[in-house]
Amino acid sequence: MLVVITGGSGSGKSKYAEEVAVDFLHTKFQNGRLYYIATMKSFDEETDKKIARHQEMRKGKGFETIECPIGLGNLKFTKKDVVLVECMSNLLANEMYAKEGSIQSRTKEPLFFQQIKGAIVHPIFSLKEQAGCVVVVTNEVFSDGLDYSEESLTYIEGLGYINQQLGQVADKVAEVVCGIPVWIKKKEL
Repeated sequence: MLVVITGGSGSGKSKYAEEVAVDFLHTKFQNGRLYYIATMKSFDEETDKKIARHQEMRKGKGFETIECPIGLGNLKFTKKDVVLVECMSNLLANEMYAKEGSIQSRTKEPLFFQQIKGAIVHPIFSLKEQAGCVVVVTNEVFSDGLDYSEESLTYIEGLGYINQQLGQVADKVAEVVCGIPVWIKKKEL
C-alpha cells in the first residue's frame, strides 16, 4: 500500500503522516516494525532546529529512524513493516545538489526525468512492493505564484513530476490544509 500526504509548509502534513503510519501499524501490521526514513541533511542551524522538532514529534511513537538523504533504493523491508518517508522535497534536493547525488541533469529534458525515476520514483515503487505500507510526505510548492530562477523552476517541475508519478499509483492521497486532511484519492482496503 502507498499513501501520499502533501501540503504546504506548516500545514500539519508531517504530524498527520505519522498518525497514518502509526495507525496502519496498530490496525494492520501489529507484528511489524515502524520505520521513519529521514531525508533531511543537516547543514545549518535552521535545518538542525527542524530536524530536532521532527524528532520530538515522533518521540515515543515507536519509530526506528533511518537517515537516508540519498540512495533510497538501497533500503530493504518486509511485508510486515510500515515505512514513513519524510520527505520528497528534501530527497530531490539532495539527489540533485549533493556531491554524491545521482541526478546530474539540471534541465527539464528527458534525461532529468529519467534520473528522477531512477533515484526516487522507482525506489518508492520498490518500497511499496517490499513493505506492508509506505507513507510518503511531499510538499505543495506549486501555487505561491512567485518568480523563480530557471534552476528553481526545474526543481519544482521535478517535484511535481515525482508527486504525479506517486499519486497515480498510490492507494490513497491526501492534502493537509490547516491541519485537516482532504482526501483526494482513497481506495477502500
